[in-house]
Amino acid sequence: MINSVYIHIPFCTNICNYCNFTKFYYQKKRVREYLKALEGEITKRYQNDIIKTIYIGGGTPSSLDIEELETLLKLTKIFKFKEDFEFTIEVNPESLTKEKILLFKKYQVNRISMGVETTNVKYLKYLGRNHDFSLVKEKIKLLKDLGFTNINVDLIYALEEETLEELATDIDNLLSLEVPHISTYSLQIEEHTKLYIDKVKNIDEDLDFKMYELICQKLKKRGFEHYEISNFAYPNFEAKHNLVYWNNDYYYGFGLSAASYIPSLRFTNTSSFSKYLKGEYVNDQEELTKKDILSYALILGFRKIKGINKKNFQEKYGVNILDLYNVKDLIKEKKLIDDGSNIYVSYDKIYIENDILINFVGE
Repeated sequence: MINSVYIHIPFCTNICNYCNFTKFYYQKKRVREYLKALEGEITKRYQNDIIKTIYIGGGTPSSLDIEELETLLKLTKIFKFKEDFEFTIEVNPESLTKEKILLFKKYQVNRISMGVETTNVKYLKYLGRNHDFSLVKEKIKLLKDLGFTNINVDLIYALEEETLEELATDIDNLLSLEVPHISTYSLQIEEHTKLYIDKVKNIDEDLDFKMYELICQKLKKRGFEHYEISNFAYPNFEAKHNLVYWNNDYYYGFGLSAASYIPSLRFTNTSSFSKYLKGEYVNDQEELTKKDILSYALILGFRKIKGINKKNFQEKYGVNILDLYNVKDLIKEKKLIDDGSNIYVSYDKIYIENDILINFVGE
């Protein structure tokens, strides 16, 4: 059963210096063409599954004007939803308006993810962002006044020349917003970004680790549960959609460069606008063996702080997790912990988790 949907909106009014996602400058004609093509893909591929989570990301979905947003949101009426579904849309502060928020409510959007990234004016400019923290506070208040309680804000840290004191101020500012979910990402310099072209380098690993520790300490002290490597939430405010990925469950991906996982197959859509408009959706695909599926289940599942439930894993895959790869050896080395019910990465090893996950890539 495929019960989640991701929709990619590749348009932005501003291209951030660090972003390597598929994106284009907003053009009204292109938006109109894209939404028509998106409707064609959804109509062709959706198989009447009951959807429990939907996530509209980008790009910047809120960069669309009110008419375009309504056209987009009308497409979600094609899906059949569970009664308690989660519906997230990404927004930027500068393009979010009262009119758009009311439109979100009309179409049953119930979770907002806002790209804040930093509250420091110097680093906002460095990242190429077009807002300041006063605007963030204004738009968060507007969301709350109009009835939204499930709100996420993103933080990017490990910026060139950033100090621990500056990061601490960023965290305190985000905490002052009183939102129930915070996602934190260490800046990685990716190809095809302005930062890469400008030859910016990733910061020292020791400082990166100290920053990660600071984030964990400050957020946990304020009652946030650290439930995935990069994500923190108050109880019952975990991102249900993202848990679909980490639980290795099936999902549709619609739109440019969107990824899908359906039984025995993972595939990624083209990032070519012209090909997508012609209905040439898929760029590459991977037919999965049982071994591939189990590998993905371990790599994704161990991103969760509570790890993988042994009983659920056995029921889902018909395999004892302890018999896979070198799980038993990693437990003996105390890189993985077996508490009887769950197996998870030792908390003091989370920062170097990739060194553990590499054990489950191929064989």
